[in-house]
Amino acid sequence: MNRRDDRAQPAPLDQESRVVAQDHTALKLWLRLLTCTTLIEASVSQRLRRGFGSTLPRFDLLAQLYRAPEGLRMSELSRRLMVTGGNVTGLADQLEHEGLLLREGVPGDRRAIRLRLTPDGQARFAEMASAHESWVVSLLSDLSTTEQRTLLTLLGKLKTGLHQDTEQSMVPSMHSDPEPTPAMRRARSGRSPGTPRARRSTASGES
Repeated sequence: MNRRDDRAQPAPLDQESRVVAQDHTALKLWLRLLTCTTLIEASVSQRLRRGFGSTLPRFDLLAQLYRAPEGLRMSELSRRLMVTGGNVTGLADQLEHEGLLLREGVPGDRRAIRLRLTPDGQARFAEMASAHESWVVSLLSDLSTTEQRTLLTLLGKLKTGLHQDTEQSMVPSMHSDPEPTPAMRRARSGRSPGTPRARRSTASGES
């Protein structure tokens, strides 16, 4: 008769595996947030592939177009999805081939392209979005409704602070060195106005 192994099973390896007891609480929190995000994305991605033969990037693009029935320029989609125009083009090619979106010209701008969902694309995304919501609800079900609301509020506070930090980091420092003027460049080189530059010696010794 086999004896049951009552030893504790090792925790699965993830982003938190690098944490040690002496680490700052903020670092532990960051790695836990990252781990939870990674696990949720992995689960949702797997279910999208299995249930709809789709991916998260395709889902995200369809979601943006679903919220904008009149369509969006490809440049605007790139900005909203925070990806390059090349990535949007590749996804659009696939979805257009499947009959889920249309490419249209933009009046007054011959270089711009607008993407818009077809009726099939709208119906397909609505089906995917319903399933997606049920998956996320299930994945977060270990937290009560009250706990979810508390966490949502706390993360909202954190998000606001992070946005402010990002905006401040983009403001040029008042103590940064100014762009040197022509006079400053001459002073650094030791030349006075009107002094010609010395000619470089050539390989033959001419000056």
